[in-house]
This record gives sequence, C-alpha cells and structure tokens, in this order.
Amino acid sequence: MPEQTQQWQVQPPAQPPAWLLQEIRRHVPESAGHYAAQLLWQRGIRDPKQLAGFLNPQAFQPASPFEFDQEMHSAVERLQQARNNGEKVTIWGDFDADGVTATAVLWDGLGQFFSQNDRLTYYIPNRLTESHGLNIQGINTLAESGTQLIVTCDTGSTNLAEIEYANQLGIDVIITDHHTLPADRPPVVAIINPRYLPAGHPMEHLSGVAVAYKLVEALYLTLPAVPQQSLENLLDLVAIGLIADLVQLSGDCRYLAQQGIQRLQKQLTERTRPGVAKLLELCKRSGDRPTDISFGLGPRINAVSRIHGDASFCVELLTSQNQQRCEHLAMETELANTRRQSLQKEVTQQVKLRLEQMDLSTTSVIVLVDEQWAAGVLGLVAGQVAQEYGRPTVLLSSVGMEGEGEGEGEKANSDNSDSELSTQDSALPLARGSARSVNQIDLYQLVKAQAHLLHRFGGHPFAAGLSLPVGNIPLFIEAINRQLREQMATLGVPVVQADLVVPVADLGQPLFRELKLLEPCGMGNPAPKLLIQNCWFEKTWHRNNQDLKGRKVQYIKTEFEIWDNSTNVGFPGIWWGHYKEEVPQGRCNAIVELDYNTYKNRYEVRLLAVQSCEASTIQDTGGMLLQILDWRDATSSQLSNTEVLPISQCPTSWDELQVWFRQAMYRQQNNHGEMPALALAYPPPQTLSPIQIWQQLVGVAKYLSRTDQLVSRRQLCEKLSLSDYTLHLGLETLAKINFEVIYLAQNLRISWHPQASAAVTDAKISGAIEQFLAAVQEEQFRRQYFYEVPVSTVQAIANSLAGDNLDPNTQLLQQSPT
Repeated sequence: MPEQTQQWQVQPPAQPPAWLLQEIRRHVPESAGHYAAQLLWQRGIRDPKQLAGFLNPQAFQPASPFEFDQEMHSAVERLQQARNNGEKVTIWGDFDADGVTATAVLWDGLGQFFSQNDRLTYYIPNRLTESHGLNIQGINTLAESGTQLIVTCDTGSTNLAEIEYANQLGIDVIITDHHTLPADRPPVVAIINPRYLPAGHPMEHLSGVAVAYKLVEALYLTLPAVPQQSLENLLDLVAIGLIADLVQLSGDCRYLAQQGIQRLQKQLTERTRPGVAKLLELCKRSGDRPTDISFGLGPRINAVSRIHGDASFCVELLTSQNQQRCEHLAMETELANTRRQSLQKEVTQQVKLRLEQMDLSTTSVIVLVDEQWAAGVLGLVAGQVAQEYGRPTVLLSSVGMEGEGEGEGEKANSDNSDSELSTQDSALPLARGSARSVNQIDLYQLVKAQAHLLHRFGGHPFAAGLSLPVGNIPLFIEAINRQLREQMATLGVPVVQADLVVPVADLGQPLFRELKLLEPCGMGNPAPKLLIQNCWFEKTWHRNNQDLKGRKVQYIKTEFEIWDNSTNVGFPGIWWGHYKEEVPQGRCNAIVELDYNTYKNRYEVRLLAVQSCEASTIQDTGGMLLQILDWRDATSSQLSNTEVLPISQCPTSWDELQVWFRQAMYRQQNNHGEMPALALAYPPPQTLSPIQIWQQLVGVAKYLSRTDQLVSRRQLCEKLSLSDYTLHLGLETLAKINFEVIYLAQNLRISWHPQASAAVTDAKISGAIEQFLAAVQEEQFRRQYFYEVPVSTVQAIANSLAGDNLDPNTQLLQQSPT
C-alpha cells in the first residue's frame, strides 16, 4: 500500500428553502427530502423553473438540430443528393463507447434512407494499429469499394490532410464530431461540431453520439415520410454513449440522457435491441440508472477494442435484430471484458510490486515500462495507481511498438484533445502508453514540456496518450520528475471530496430514491458521495471472479456489512478490486455511493475510500470558510443573486482564483458571519484561433490609427479575450510591423506608418508573431482547463487555502496550470 495519506473533505451543510424541500417530498413522499434538497442547492439548482426542467425531461425544450445553421442544412442536402443518385455512403466511426454508439446511431438512422450493406456501410479503425481519426489506408480501402461520401462520427475535425486526400479521390466528407476545431474550416461538405455554437448554447456539451443523433433528427425532419422506425428508438444508444463518454450532462445532454435511460430500462422486457438486452443480463443490470452504463455497458463496449483492437462487431451487437447472433456477440463482449479485468488486475499487481522497490520519497512522477504489458489497459491502470499513490503516473509498453500511434491515448474534450507532437523518427523502436494525473496537476503541460523526447502525444490536463523512442525513456523519466519537483517543492496530498454525512441508519430505499432525483449523474453533476463516520465492517470476504467459461479471472471484489452506532443492523456493501485484508480493523471513516443491486435485489453501498479513524484526517468543511458554486451554465436568476460573488471571466491561473477567494472572504466580514459563496459563472472560452486573434489585433490597431482614438489596455484585453501579458506581446509585435504604440497614463495611442523603413528583419517579425501565437494558444488552453475543471477541485483548493489563511506561497497555487 502507498505511504501517502489522503485529505478528506466534506461539503458544508446547506439550508435549502421550504419550497425546494416540498418539491422533493412531492417526488419522494416517504422521505424527508433534506439530503436531495441540500445537494441540489449546493449545486446551484435554486430556481423553480430550473428545477422542473432538471427533474422532468418533459418540462425541457430541446434545441432544434438546425441551430447548427448552414452546416446542418449542407449536410442534409448532400445526404439527400446521395440518396437520390444511389451513391455509396460510409460511416467512419471510432472504437470507444461514444464512437461505437455514434456509429450505431448513424447505421440505424441513415439506414432508414439508405440500404444497409449496399448503399450504406461503416468503418471503425483498429485501436491497436490505427488509433483515432481518419487515416490514408482506410480511405484507400473505402475508395476501392466505391464510397463517394464519408460521414464521420466522434472524430475527424482536425484530420485536414486526410480530408484533402479523400477529396482528391473524389470522396466528399461530412464531419460530425465534438472534439477540437482546426484553425481554419476543413474542406468538407459540412462540419457539425458543437464547438462552433455560441457560448452557453444548450447543445455545447454534446458528445459524438449526440451530434450523430442530431444529424439523423435533421434528416427525419426534412424527409418525414421516409423513415419506418421512430426517431426515439435511437435514444437508448444515445444515452449509452453520452454517459460512457463523461461529458457534462447539462442542457440537451441531460435531456437526451434522461430520455435514453427511460428507453434503455425497457430492453429487458421489450428486447427491441436483443444485443443490449443480453449485455444488461450479463452485467446483471436493469438499465434504469446511469451506473448501469458507466459500470456495466460502457466498460464492456470499450473492452472489445482494448483486447481485440477491432470493435466493428459492437455495432452489429447494438443494432442487429438476430437474437442468436446478438447472444453470441454479447458473450464475446463479456469475455473481452473479463479478459480486460484480468489483464488490468495483473498489470496493477506488477506495477505495485515494482513500486515497492522504488523510493517514492524521491519520485514525483511514476514512470514505468514493460515489454509485456497490454497497451489497451494501461490507461485504466495508470488512473488507479495515480489515485492510490497521489502521483501522476505514466505506464508504457515496449512490445511490438513500431506501429502507427498510441491507441490508448484517450480522446479528450479539451482544446488540446487531438493535438499531437511528432519530433522523433518513427523508424526507431517505440514504447507507447498512457498517463493519468491526480490532485490538480496539469498533466498535459507536464508531458508537453518533454516534446523533444516524444514521438507522438495527445491529451488534456487529466489524461494523455503518448509514444516515444525506447532509448529516450531514461531521459524522459529524469526530465519529467525534475520539472514537477521544480514546479512543486512537495506533492500535494490527494483530496477526496464527500457531499453528505450520512449515518448507516439512513441508508436504504428512501435515501436511494431521493438521490436518484439527481440522475443522470456525470461531469458537472457527480454521483453523490456519502461520508459514514466512526463505522466498522463485519462479515468481510472476497473471491475471484470467473468468466463465462468458468475460468478464474484475476479480478476480485470484497463484500461486507457496514455498521455504526445509529442502528443495530448492518448494511451490505462491496469493494471492487480489493481483498478483505485491505479493510481496516476497528473504527473507520468511509466514503461510499449508494446503489441498487439488481441481481441480488437489494440496496447496497459501493465503497470508494476508507481510513481507520486513527489515520483519518477529515477536514470538516462545516467549518469551511468559503463555498464554491458551479454556475458555468447559469440562469439570469442565479446571476442576479446578490448573496453570491460571481466570477464572470474565465481565469487562466490559480493565482487569479486566489484573488477571488480573498474577495469572497472579505465579503464575509459584512455578511453577518455567514459563509460566503463564490460562483464560477464564466461562459465557455471563445473559439477563435490564435491567428484569427492576431488578425483581430491588427485590424483594431489599424482602426485606432485611422480614427486617432485612445484605448485602454483593459478594453483591448476584453475585446480580444487576452491577458495583460499576452496583450503586451501583441503590442510589441505590432511595433515590429510599423505600428507605433504610445503609452499615455492609462490609455494607448496606436498609429500605423506603412511606408516606414524596415528596421526589423522578416525572420524577427515572423519569430515575434509565432511567439504571440504560442502565448495565445497557451492562454486558450488554460482558459479551457479552468472552464472544465470540476468544481470539487476548486472547492478543495479553496479549502486548503482557507486552512492556510490564504497564504500566497501555498504550494497548491503552484499546481498547474500556473
């Protein structure tokens, strides 16, 4: 076990108003409603109209697919042309759960307009040999088969070279995706990507499957007489992809997930999708909860590509009406998942054995490599190790790595999700693998700083995939550890956040039904974590699982009863991946999630973290000095709340947030001693590329020169969404291209002298512009990080700062992005 302890924190108790308690009791009459009301109030659901749409999808008005404007109209027009001319259309999908379900949605949806396996086919890259996105080899295969139109799903936005190549072969491309946008619009018929939508749009968080659904919906609205199947039949697939992809479940995402789960829970009785029904049976789930997806269906779909590489048969599994065939494919999927569990457990054990031989006191970043590790499970193991040991973790496999890319490099939702660095000769023997972060450390920047040692790399602040020459691994280990040591004198203690303090006596059906009102849970609305204090465990036992063929799987679970002084009856629970010897003896504190076990027909808890009372260090945030609210999808009624201090501009560093922490604390002095609240109320970052911002700056400078107007630095920063430092670089660059910038107190005067003699070389001008563009890109990345950072992370840092009296030298402030 790792030596590092964890810091536990619990949200302060809220005092929701009477109307909110009454509404909860109306939905759950047998409950007092205090727990759910407290959670909703803490999470910013404070308006009756907002609550109605949150609890009941029928009270929510979804957005029209044609709010994607001309891009959607162009896509529908091109699909109609293909249908009328008898062209062959190919869906280009992806191998994770979001990509597979997106492919299935287009297969079923477009299949109402094109004959399947004749005029409509699909192609899913191999995870282990092709990685994500379009590729030349696959495009050649489609061209040879007569494809004239490719419709991508969950991928393709930044594959500019591949799109150009397809065009040269006479193949048109429609992109449906939700990942990073390129600087310039790609040469496609249409690109349907929610990142083009304005900030705060209800569809801004759509995942790949939801975007695919919107395309099908637009086609249904345009040709309503053609489809023989209801559009709503696709919603169960949409829910699976949405929840498995961990997107923020707000706006249309929450609506689609709610609707989809309502359809999914009918599968065991109606069996309209026999493959989905069989998967639910195999994972002993009923389909009525998002956890049935996140712990049941999602991992099984993902396991196929992790083990086999090729996930193509998953589309048939999700869409075929052949029950016998679906049962066979479901069994293959289940076997792949048990194999994945076994491999994950084996690699985890091997990693821990290696760590026992290391001096972790001198190790800031865990980096391990092995010739035999299966690349498909390294991300899962790295995440587990990072959480347990409190250190960013990079796991690499060096067997047979002369392939094309890092298939385990998970797609991300940040603006750097599809970015790749390629600085090494790919002919060298490569190791590839995955990295996972912990404790607010910006993994993307940490790995990116070693670009000169890498072959390829893509990711975001929390997760990344990478490959590098085997010979560079020692240099990489030394460099990345040195960088983090310089960044932080010591590692921060991992923070575990709980939402509610609950006694064992309150566990059971009433509380389960209360908490179920918040579902579907996910990013931005996490599943409630319950803190049970001063408890103990009895009847602990563990066993290894078996696969469908009765073979032992190296993946275990411990079952137990949890007790405390509030009742004389224990409550059942389960701890996945742990042995009974790991359960502390005597009095403990435990963080759990309340669940319902369909197979055993009982309510139970799922243990997330446990510490003996002697070792536990719970920060009782009932005495917390500052409460953080997530209003990044705020309503006007929320923003008008005078009791809350809103942050309306997205920060770019923890130092900026510290200033806001101080302001909120200062307000407490004039707030009759009540706990101050600080709301993250900033909109999504703008989507202009760095070159577009440079062009804007030049255009503004020319306008100011022509009109002889003065402007303040603040006005320019707000106009261009730049920090003062990046604006300074921009102004210095303007001076190199014949602009004169004169500083007059708080204002600037900018004049242009186009005929001035060139005192600066073209190389220096180009270098200055590149420096400015790089600064803009870095700043945009940081804004995206702080737009997506979980509120629990901000709360944890605010708590730590409050506990240190907001010491400006506290090391949490040095954690990335800095």
